Amino acid sequence: MIVARAWAGKHHAVLGLARSGAATVRALVAGGARVTAWDSDAEKRVDLDGATFADLDTFDLATVDALVVSPGVPLNTHPLAAKARAAGVPIIGDIELFAQASADLPAHKVVGITGTNGKSTTTALIHHILDTAGIPARMGGNIGLPILAQEPLPEGGVYVLELSSYQIDLTQTLDCDVAVLLNITPDHLDRYDGFDAYAASKARLFAMQSPAHVAVVDYEAEAEHDVLADAPAGLNVRFIDGVPLPGEQARWPSLQGPHNEQNARAAVAVAEALGVDAETIERALETFTGLPHRMERIATLNGVAWINDSKATNPESAAPALAAFPRIHWIVGGKVKGDDLDACVPHLGNVVRAYTIGEGGPRFAAVLRGQVPVAEVETLERAVKLAAQEAERGDVVLLSPAAASFDQFRDFEQRGAAFRAAVEELA
Repeated sequence: MIVARAWAGKHHAVLGLARSGAATVRALVAGGARVTAWDSDAEKRVDLDGATFADLDTFDLATVDALVVSPGVPLNTHPLAAKARAAGVPIIGDIELFAQASADLPAHKVVGITGTNGKSTTTALIHHILDTAGIPARMGGNIGLPILAQEPLPEGGVYVLELSSYQIDLTQTLDCDVAVLLNITPDHLDRYDGFDAYAASKARLFAMQSPAHVAVVDYEAEAEHDVLADAPAGLNVRFIDGVPLPGEQARWPSLQGPHNEQNARAAVAVAEALGVDAETIERALETFTGLPHRMERIATLNGVAWINDSKATNPESAAPALAAFPRIHWIVGGKVKGDDLDACVPHLGNVVRAYTIGEGGPRFAAVLRGQVPVAEVETLERAVKLAAQEAERGDVVLLSPAAASFDQFRDFEQRGAAFRAAVEELA
């Protein structure tokens, strides 16, 4: 468990007691803090020795030093956030608590990765490179175990943190030795006052860095949104597009497609900044197995590859998958975030047929009809069965929905698992 001496004697209110919230409470209590916690789900208000439970909606926030919330709490609309601001109480998350604990940890480095798309793959790839190099590393933030629940690294270790804009919004003092911005495309605009505000949230990762640390930046993000405007003078900037790759992408089975080339370049820049040699980096790129639900090859049946990219919950994240293969049977649809598939249009020449599913299926079918053959099949199971009948040897059947999963599934993981199960029924 990671704790900070600075928490001792302070009073923290914690809203939300799911996995990261519960880990936060335990760490704060272990660090000597007084904790008042709340979750509307009574089943979560258990097994947290040392914490006091109280409904924070009616609690006097003026008595606390900080309000700790999960990234899922909408700071722009949640009444408790407004109440905390009115009381002058800082609103923070577990990443800020990790930053506060950094001074008490053995000497280490921190890598922070943000961007609209590709964060999880790049974070996992950096972790894999470090592991291949024999460098102690922990992976956390928006991926894996809550960072505060993990054991501190020995001296010389590296904490690799995937950071959403929501997590950055709740962080004030995270000084990354290497900070990465992969890309910025419109997303989460219900939480921000326009695209520029969303981009500014991502850019804060650089503003928190110390001079002479390293920023790995998407050139388009800098050119269009000036994301380094508030970064300190002396920051060592590397643009992702200019990072040479140590070897041929064709030799990296889990890093195919132009989006994964970008992810690999970013990871290479980070590894070089941390002193990893080129030979080790190349070996790690070759042995990286990828992440579930992110361009995951789950089967090859009769010469047809089946790819689970359920994590692609918007058109911008589906587009790179469409660019990765020449003949695609595309399963698309779900709870849509917008009316268009504009980001995917440049790659429709690779689509043999689209199979639309879910609530947004009719809308996507209307957009695609006339550009590619379309089958409105409504369910994932029907899409799999029809694609299996129509795909030829050398083709790819790709689940890359360009939409959220909440119309038919609990989350993108359940959707990906359902896809795998349907494919396994074919074998």
